[in-house]
Amino acid sequence: MAAYYLHKEGTNSIIWVTLLMFLTGAMAFMEGGRHWILWPLWIACLFIWGLVVFFFRIPRREYPGTDAESLLSPADGTVVDIAQVHEPEYFSAPCTKISVFMSPTNVHVNRYPVSGKVVYCRYHAGKYLVAWHEKSSELNERNTVVVRTPQGVDVLVRQIAGAVARRIVPYAKVGMEVSAAEELGFIKFGSRVDLFFPPHVKVLVKKQQKVKGGISVLAELA
Repeated sequence: MAAYYLHKEGTNSIIWVTLLMFLTGAMAFMEGGRHWILWPLWIACLFIWGLVVFFFRIPRREYPGTDAESLLSPADGTVVDIAQVHEPEYFSAPCTKISVFMSPTNVHVNRYPVSGKVVYCRYHAGKYLVAWHEKSSELNERNTVVVRTPQGVDVLVRQIAGAVARRIVPYAKVGMEVSAAEELGFIKFGSRVDLFFPPHVKVLVKKQQKVKGGISVLAELA
């Protein structure tokens, strides 16, 4: 059975729901539990506490590393789209796109798909369409990061907030040297990550395939 730890991004949320749970519990059970009308509220707080702790869990995994030609999944989730598209923000050219959707039950830390140097970062405010909407990559709140591999291939990672997700936490900065599977950032409560890369890249996954961040190989850059 996999061991877990709690991600640092969940610290404040967990502290607040823990305080709320203890407060409602103290009120519900004071004076011998006579305040029975508060019991449902305490049970609801206990349920929410469990959900928040579950959401911010991170499994302790062994990341086997990768060769310079493998493109790793940036997140746990489901491959919902593989397409040839025109990427307007950075490439301004045809690209292959792979989209990984993270449901609220998935681990929500995002990871670099390749090793290299961060050459571009930009945050965009936006809407909160459902994460699988075809226009969410262009209209939703999002954060774009481009990593240039030692072989000179640029890989674009786009963190996209969904209808529930309301906060993208990016870690990347231009000039950083990063490693594949290293943490790129976090998206809170349901979201999606898109990858864009040159069209000649060989895709190794299919739509609706389950993938694991930092482990599953999505494509070969060679």
